[in-house]
Amino acid sequence: MPGAQGEILFLAHRIPWPPDRGDKIRSHNELRALAALAPVHVGCFADDERDESFAADMAQISATQCVVRRPGNKPMAALRGLARQDPLSIALFESAQMHAYVRKTLAERPISTVFGFSGQVAQYAQGLPADCRFIMDFVDIDSAKFTAYGATKGGPMGWVHRREGRILADYERAVAMQADVSLFVSDAEAGLFRQTNGLPADRVQALENGVALDYFAQEAAFAPLSPGERGTGPLIVFTGQMDYRPNVEAVIDFAERSLPKIRAVHADARFAIVGRNPAPPVRALCGTGGVLVTGAVDDVRPWLAAADVVVAPLRIARGIQNKILEAMAMAKPVVASGEAAEGIDATDGRDLIVAPTPEAEADLVISLLSDPAGAAAIGAAARVRVEQRYSWAAAMAPLASLLSGDRSPARAA
Repeated sequence: MPGAQGEILFLAHRIPWPPDRGDKIRSHNELRALAALAPVHVGCFADDERDESFAADMAQISATQCVVRRPGNKPMAALRGLARQDPLSIALFESAQMHAYVRKTLAERPISTVFGFSGQVAQYAQGLPADCRFIMDFVDIDSAKFTAYGATKGGPMGWVHRREGRILADYERAVAMQADVSLFVSDAEAGLFRQTNGLPADRVQALENGVALDYFAQEAAFAPLSPGERGTGPLIVFTGQMDYRPNVEAVIDFAERSLPKIRAVHADARFAIVGRNPAPPVRALCGTGGVLVTGAVDDVRPWLAAADVVVAPLRIARGIQNKILEAMAMAKPVVASGEAAEGIDATDGRDLIVAPTPEAEADLVISLLSDPAGAAAIGAAARVRVEQRYSWAAAMAPLASLLSGDRSPARAA
């Protein structure tokens, strides 16, 4: 097949099906793009029965697959990681079953490329044959995220996060030295990793995210919110996986600091937090001061379509935020923190609004709610920008050339 000399072993820390959360959106599109180039064998983890239920769908495009329920004894895995001085986030994904599947696939199939998605699965790409190319998609610099957690938290968990950031950074460096190419979701992440670890540009590259432009479109076929769901007055929307710490902290901060200021001007404004598995502190916000917590929804598009403003007030964010691209594709004005907007190639004030400080967020949302025509113009420009810049076909096009090339010096030796 064009672009590949053999078959591909694709490893992911979470089943790349369906594309309904940030990491799965990227891995799903990578898997589809790779399957169009060569037969792909998939080894991945499932968090629960719902994840496992999608294995049959994934089997439609995989040559073989192994879906392993994520090891359940997290305290024991954490203790093993501590005892061996391993990153805890790596130890939590250790599986004899996955090791066996990888060994069997490498022994029985003409695998020319192992493609790892997220650093947790790099442990299964050790000791590869010399003629097997290893591509590691780190997506983001996870060690930087844990370091940031540790800097803002004291006590035992602060120590755990600081330790994880330090040890994980060493692990990421070692993996990148063994990989032929390491990928990151943005030029900023790739550049930071190159600078930190002294690797050349051909060994550390950006592979950006895209957005499903036909799916996330105002004219797409989806059922609108009912009047009861939509309510009256301005609607501010946040979307995301709501047990993910940066999302949890973002919505709590917005609800407690920004929303009261907004409601002082727009008394009937509501803030809808849309996403599955809301953590207890998020659920506790529901019904207080104009906050609505939806939990899981079958389709996020009706909420985006109904929004007057979409917000992304994250304080810790890496790479490209899919939630921003999706809202822009739906032609919605987005107010994002500088951290959340960093990876988006868009013009502040034209395609989206970047809040320079948390205190500025409320004022910027108030301005958009008070100027519907101006908000609509920003939304229209946002749609044009993602059409120009963020189709998935364009984002995944570099994969074909990445599958060929020389071994890295470390691997070749």
